[in-house]
Amino acid sequence: MPGLPSSVSEGGSTLHHHGYTWLGSGHDLLKDGPRRPIHPDFKHSKVAPLELAHWLLKPPSLIQGTWTDPTQAADWFGSRAREHAASFVSGYDRAPESLSAKVQSAAKAVAGGEDVVGGWYLTGQRFLSVCLIGCGPHRLRPEIGCPQQRT
Repeated sequence: MPGLPSSVSEGGSTLHHHGYTWLGSGHDLLKDGPRRPIHPDFKHSKVAPLELAHWLLKPPSLIQGTWTDPTQAADWFGSRAREHAASFVSGYDRAPESLSAKVQSAAKAVAGGEDVVGGWYLTGQRFLSVCLIGCGPHRLRPEIGCPQQRT
């Protein structure tokens, strides 16, 4: 926003990013019902939602970290991905330089208030989703409040 520090939104809230991960069967991604907020199982399902901002509608207990610093958020993103890199199906994605480039790109995106999503198929038909979701408010869904401020 013009005239405001990058960490402060128009409403005066501090822009921050919440970290979320999901590791599960790639087949679960094909079941889009539980990935939509209108589905009765949505709030209890840990599978990644279809829309990134909808992570903010999930219980706060699914938040794995919260950052105002883009570098710290990107470091967390990279750490979560590197934990599973040996199991990535794609050789390109396993390459350390590819992951480093993703982490650098994540830091730039977070600094701009954008969401970051990483998704990788792993051996054994598993899928890893690592997300950094902007909040305070979300830039595309400002009507969704911060999950940490819900009572």
